[in-house]
Amino acid sequence: MVLVREAVSGDWQALRDIRLEALRDVPSAFGSTYQGEAGRPAAHWRDRIARGGTFLAYLPGTSDPAGLIGGYSEDPQTVSLVSMYVRPRARGRGVGDALVATVVTWAGQKNATTVHLWVTEANAAARALYERCGFTLTGEQQPLPSDPSVGEVAMSRTLP
Repeated sequence: MVLVREAVSGDWQALRDIRLEALRDVPSAFGSTYQGEAGRPAAHWRDRIARGGTFLAYLPGTSDPAGLIGGYSEDPQTVSLVSMYVRPRARGRGVGDALVATVVTWAGQKNATTVHLWVTEANAAARALYERCGFTLTGEQQPLPSDPSVGEVAMSRTLP
């Protein structure tokens, strides 16, 4: 069983640590870089949490987050799914599915009609996860902001 909960102010260090780990582990999967985020002060991480839509996942009996995901409203109808990451030791245990389901539910509570995301073209595992969770390719493409030599594709899921 995976527990996913919205981050609170006191989680800022755990959020920072898992985010920086993600940027080191798979730098080609994110629009920002480890170098760009490593020096950010505590206030940055607290502000990110205060905006809402940042979720941490935990496996039973653990106190460190197993995964991270964010959601933010692009407009009243669309929520963007961002910053998805599952620690290597937690992969294959349902953490990704639980995180995506949490953002989809959160989007529905915000009365959004669509959840939208960008994923690098080469990230087959992430694309398979998103497809399993009901996302389909939109046909949109763009270069990854942190490395324009890497392409991204957009996926979306319509909410009931």
